[in-house]
Amino acid sequence: MYEVEETGGFSIVYLKGEVDLDRSPEARSVILGCLRKRNPLLIDLSGVTYIDSSGIASLVEGFQMARKMKLEFGLTSVNERTLSVLRLARLDRVFPIHDSLEARLSRKSNGKK
Repeated sequence: MYEVEETGGFSIVYLKGEVDLDRSPEARSVILGCLRKRNPLLIDLSGVTYIDSSGIASLVEGFQMARKMKLEFGLTSVNERTLSVLRLARLDRVFPIHDSLEARLSRKSNGKK
C-alpha cells in the first residue's frame, strides 16, 4: 500500500518501489481517491525505483482529473531514473515538477503560487 498524508492543504502520495503493471492499479486507485477528496495533490517519487508506461498512465490520468477539477497536481522529488522516463514521453514538459516536497509546501505557506 502506498502511503498518503494530508499536510499543508495538500494530499501527498508517496509512491515507492516499482510502479509497474502489477502495482500501477493500486497507484491509480490511491491517486484518484485523493483527488476525489478535492484536495490539491502532490506525488512524491523519491522512493520509486522503476516506473513503466502503466505507472506513467496512472500519473497522467490523475493529472487530467485534477485539471478537470481545477486542482493543483504536481510531482516532487523525482529521481533521475524516473525523470528520464518522463523525458522520453516528453511529460517533463506537462507535469509540474518540484525539486522537493518541502520546497513546494514552503512556497504555499509563504503565500506564493
